[in-house]
Amino acid sequence: MQSVAAFIIVLGVLIAFHELGHFLVAKVMGMGVKTYSLGFGPKIFGKRYGRTEYRLSWIPLGGYVSLVGEREDEQLEEGFTANEHFNRRPAWQRTLVVLAGPVFNVVLAWLLFWGLFWAQGIYEPLPVIGDVRAESPAAEAGIVAGDRFLSINGRSIETWSDLSDVIAASGGDEISITLERDGQTLNKTIKPELMTRPNLFGEDEESYLIGIVGSGDYRVEPLGGGAAAVESIRRTWEIVALTVQGFIKLIERVIPLDTVGGPIMIAQLVSQQAEQGFGNLIALTALISVNLAIINLLPIPVLDGGHILFLVVEMIRRKPVSPRVQELTFKIGFALLITLMVLATYNDILRIFNGS
Repeated sequence: MQSVAAFIIVLGVLIAFHELGHFLVAKVMGMGVKTYSLGFGPKIFGKRYGRTEYRLSWIPLGGYVSLVGEREDEQLEEGFTANEHFNRRPAWQRTLVVLAGPVFNVVLAWLLFWGLFWAQGIYEPLPVIGDVRAESPAAEAGIVAGDRFLSINGRSIETWSDLSDVIAASGGDEISITLERDGQTLNKTIKPELMTRPNLFGEDEESYLIGIVGSGDYRVEPLGGGAAAVESIRRTWEIVALTVQGFIKLIERVIPLDTVGGPIMIAQLVSQQAEQGFGNLIALTALISVNLAIINLLPIPVLDGGHILFLVVEMIRRKPVSPRVQELTFKIGFALLITLMVLATYNDILRIFNGS
C-alpha cells in the first residue's frame, strides 16, 4: 500500500505542477481559466473559486487546464470579456502559456534537487580502488584493490571524478601518481592506454584508461542553501541534456525500442526508490519531471510541443494554421501517442513476465 501511495503522490505532484505552469501564466497574461483538473474524464469532485472550477477527475494519467476561447469557433463565454479569450490574444502570449507546463516541470526538478542537496548534501565517490583489471596498466604498475589515489602529477585527487578526468586528459602520456596503502604513501608511474568501453547509451567509446574500478566508497559533502541551488541547476541541466540525447539515440535506434517504459515501469521504479529512502524517491521524482518536460516538448500534435509548433508557424506566416490541417495532424499525433503508449505498456508487461 505504501508503494501505491508513493506512486499516486509522485504522479499527482508531477501533474499538478505541470498544469500549474499553464494556469499561472494564463492568469498573469489576463486569460480566463474555466477549469483546473488533476486527471481526465468524469470528475470525482470539484470546487469553484471565483470563475475557475478546481476538480479531481477519475483517470489519473494526466490533467488539464481549460482556458476560455481555446477553439477558433468558440463563442464569447458568459462572464468573461473578449480580451480574456485565449485565441484572441497574440500568438507569443499563447506560446508562453503552452510552454509554461514543461518549464514548470524543469523548475520542479530544480526545486526538488535544491531541497535534497541542502538537506543531505551530495555524495562524492572517493578515489579508492575496488578492482584492477588483469594485464592492465594499473596491474603492471602494482596497483591493488584498496589503494587510494592522493595525487596525479602533483594535482590533488579528492574524488573519483578528479581521478578519471586527469587520466582521460593524459593523452596517453606517462603520469606520476601518489597513493595510500595500509597507512603508507607510495609513488608510482603509469602510462594510460587507449581503451574501448560502452558509454551511458551502450555505444563503444575510446578513452585513456588504466584498468581500475571504484570501490563504491563515498563521502557526503554538506552544502549551504546557495551552493545547493547552484549544484541543483548543474544537476538539472545535466539530466535535461542526457534526456534529449536519449531521445535522439532512440530515434537513431542506438537505444532499442524494448527499453521504452510506461506507467507500470514508473510505478515499479517509484516503489523501489520509496523502499530505499525518501531521498531516493525525491531524486527519482526530479528525474521523471525532466523526462515529462522533454516528452511534452516533442513536436507531436496533442502534446505541448505540437501546439508550440503551430503557434511558431502562425507567428512566421502571420496567420493561424487552418483548422482542417490542425484537425488532421491532431488525429495523426493522437494515433502516434496511442501507439507509443501501447508499445510502452507491452514492454512493461513483458518485463514483468521476464522477471526483470
